[in-house]
Amino acid sequence: MAQASAKASTEAKGKESTARSESLLGERFALFAECLLTGVWIAAVSLPLVTYPAAFAAGARHLRRRIAHEGGGWREFMADFLSAVRGGWAAGLLGWAAAAAVWVDVQAVRAGLPGGPLVGAVGVFALIGLTVAGLRAAAVWQPTASWWTLLADAGRRTVLDPAGSFLLVGGLAVVAGSAWFVAPLAVPVLGAVAAAAVAVEERYRRR
Repeated sequence: MAQASAKASTEAKGKESTARSESLLGERFALFAECLLTGVWIAAVSLPLVTYPAAFAAGARHLRRRIAHEGGGWREFMADFLSAVRGGWAAGLLGWAAAAAVWVDVQAVRAGLPGGPLVGAVGVFALIGLTVAGLRAAAVWQPTASWWTLLADAGRRTVLDPAGSFLLVGGLAVVAGSAWFVAPLAVPVLGAVAAAAVAVEERYRRR
């Protein structure tokens, strides 16, 4: 009798463990699918070009809600986007201005001007750093936050947490590679980059 009871208990525990594993796998797959969908949303509202910081901020906040098992969908995403874009458009304009400056540096390198390679390299690294800081700022955005304060704090974290920053550089490289091989693939991958920024900031917060 005792052996039968022990066997039944073992089988029950095995079934419970299997159910938990399947549930965890299903939850992770659902989160991955949500990241891809969020990437499409981010791309859609980034079309005005200067709205990409607000788009990533809204996407990151949506994913934070999803991870916390809170409600939220397209309507909440758009509400966050409209709130973030009020100050975020200026940050987007700054990003494009930085990209234009780097483009001028690259043209100087190609023209063979003295000191061009050094200036070009500095410009490219500065643009990468600014992009990473922008992602980190978007990952912690809240409706009441100032974009300039967020960017200043994110710039410090970009330097103080090089491992997290390199992870985001890798995410950006994946987006660039996806766009190079099959351009439409870069759209859903944007959501994965937003998720990576959220994870990097959460990791830094818990250090």
